[in-house]
Amino acid sequence: QTQLVESGGGVVQAGDSLRLSCAASGRASGSPAMGWFRQAPGKEREFVAGINWNGGITIYADSVKGRFTISRDNAKDTVYLQMNSLKPEDTAVYYCAAASSVILGRGPNAYNYWGQGTQVTVSS
Repeated sequence: QTQLVESGGGVVQAGDSLRLSCAASGRASGSPAMGWFRQAPGKEREFVAGINWNGGITIYADSVKGRFTISRDNAKDTVYLQMNSLKPEDTAVYYCAAASSVILGRGPNAYNYWGQGTQVTVSS
């Protein structure tokens, strides 16, 4: 069974921090590329951050660069998203994604497996 299970979402105030976690199992375990996406109400799912197999390459959306940090612990099959200086516009459901390919992509089609999402709400 392929699973990606996100945790760590919640309701915070602007300027606060949150750390999201995503635990992989089954076919998603050991995926070469992992990513985070988010989807706000009425908007399309958008790329947030991605990381390659050893953490040596990370990519970010311009809107979160300098505030968010993606990392992974392969021993725990877990990827993290540290979110600092949160803004109300960061409010969304955040999804973890895993790719079978070694290519680190920004589009949803680059990823094979998806979690159920965790809600992040930032109040002003």
